[in-house]
Amino acid sequence: MHVQALSLRACVSAQLSTSIPSSDDSRHLLRAAELAGSLAGLSAPHPNFGCVIAHGPKVVGEGFLYAQGTKSAEVQAVERAGELAKNATAYLNLEPGDCHGDDSAVRALREAGVSRVVVGVPHPLQHLHGKAIKALHQGGAKVEVVGQNLLESGSGIQEAFKACQLVNAPLLYRAANGIPYSLLKYAMTVDGKIAASTGHSTWVSSTESRKRVFEMRARSDAIVVGGNTVRRDNPRLTTRQEGGHLPVRIVMSRCLNLPMDANLWDVSTTQTIVTTQKGARQDFQALLASRGVEVVEFDFLTPRAVMDYCYNRGYLSILWECGGMLSAPAIASGVIQKVMAFISPKIIGGITAPTPVGELGMVEMTQALQLSDVAFEQVGPDMLVTGLLQPIPHCQPNVPALVEAAAAMDSTIPSLPQRPQVIYFYKPWDPYGALSNFSPHPISLPDETGAVISWNSVEHYYQAQKFVGVKHELAQECVHNIRLAKSPEVAARLGRTLARQRPDLVRADWAVAKLCAMETALHAKFTSYPALRDLLLTTAGAVLVEASQNDMFWGAGRSGDGENKLGLLLMQLRTKLLQRSEDNNVHSTVTRSTTSES
Repeated sequence: MHVQALSLRACVSAQLSTSIPSSDDSRHLLRAAELAGSLAGLSAPHPNFGCVIAHGPKVVGEGFLYAQGTKSAEVQAVERAGELAKNATAYLNLEPGDCHGDDSAVRALREAGVSRVVVGVPHPLQHLHGKAIKALHQGGAKVEVVGQNLLESGSGIQEAFKACQLVNAPLLYRAANGIPYSLLKYAMTVDGKIAASTGHSTWVSSTESRKRVFEMRARSDAIVVGGNTVRRDNPRLTTRQEGGHLPVRIVMSRCLNLPMDANLWDVSTTQTIVTTQKGARQDFQALLASRGVEVVEFDFLTPRAVMDYCYNRGYLSILWECGGMLSAPAIASGVIQKVMAFISPKIIGGITAPTPVGELGMVEMTQALQLSDVAFEQVGPDMLVTGLLQPIPHCQPNVPALVEAAAAMDSTIPSLPQRPQVIYFYKPWDPYGALSNFSPHPISLPDETGAVISWNSVEHYYQAQKFVGVKHELAQECVHNIRLAKSPEVAARLGRTLARQRPDLVRADWAVAKLCAMETALHAKFTSYPALRDLLLTTAGAVLVEASQNDMFWGAGRSGDGENKLGLLLMQLRTKLLQRSEDNNVHSTVTRSTTSES
């Protein structure tokens, strides 16, 4: 047993060098992390990938993943490097692996002749962990994963490693804890008040600080506030920017003692979710629903329950902008990972003036929660203090885990979890994420004139079909913009926004035509990519369910009572592909038999 264990360790060590990186390695890996984070606020939070290709100190190619469903960082870097990628070193902040069936990142590095790959952090998701590392090694590249001998490395590589962790902190927290990464933000006076004793809080912090908050909102999947904030401040919780990602607004209120009219009930540009306890003010729930606000009931409304719900919706990053009454239980329940405090050089005084964190039950200073990785920054006249309440999960590669990953890859079936009776899919980075309409697989289909048009994803095609044939300038402009959209997220936002704001521009037959449009797009996708067709066929016998918490038509909904039309269409397509495969096998058998008899 001991000899066998050593043999396995030696096998894996061959693909994971533990050599101490050079100063060039540190600089290029840090640059890869910076590239990965350069999209912040432009698209919804997702695994962040950056790639730098270099010969020694000279960089010959760079790239970063703009959004899920777009061209990988590695492909971009190889394209920019051209022939100079041969025998170069590729620096990756995160091990490749965004969507099953899309091996373009690894294939690009292998075909370009990259001889060495330095990986900052191995992929934290179990179904992707070690997969690309093994594939790159099998392609002949020397693969080095930073972090194994971190203490023996210099400060430069430690800084780069930390940057690789930070740029994907939400993904690491989600993978380790089973909940999204949460950042608690607040602004207070220098004497610790977030508002006057009357509740007035406009404005505690400076214009510069508020601009920073807008940027943080754009980097989040959702913003959480409590009922007190809605009643007192009537916030909009927008990003105050043209374009870019728009987070969902989440209101937590057990009794729904909320105003009839509030800025958050305007969902023309972005969605609002009100979370409450079962049975609370059914008449008010009906009013919110009539305005397009989604209401979600819980048996018992707690910060942990809401974060579990956000996890199931596929969220990575949550920004909490609540008052002390909600921030205290959020901290106590362990759902807050980081604190972001703006301290304004003002004094307001007052014994009853609210503070940023309510009662935590601590009676001695020794019980105080200690922040780690504390940083200070002056923002305008304010001081910004940030720190971690929970350390970033350490995702060091270990030999047993990589051996298991390698064994899974060597099986005849793609490295997916053992097939359950029901297969859920939603985000492209999920185990069956290639079934998602946001997966990075362009399709080509004829338009109404017969001309073949290329679409960057199924979502691009589907959203555009809402307005195809409508003789109105806005509708035609929207179709054009959707086709040019850089990501499926942008395409979805364009289509959904116009449909909400101008329902009269949606084609009259859309209630029926949307099923045909989706069926056409799915057929084009799964017949154009052999890997996707094979993936779909491996699900034979299982029920496919789009695990969307809010889409009652295409998905299953939170309670599983949605129509799951996307899952049904995929299963119908699977049946047709299986039948076609069987017919081809029968035809081949008959042909061989006829030839033999002749």
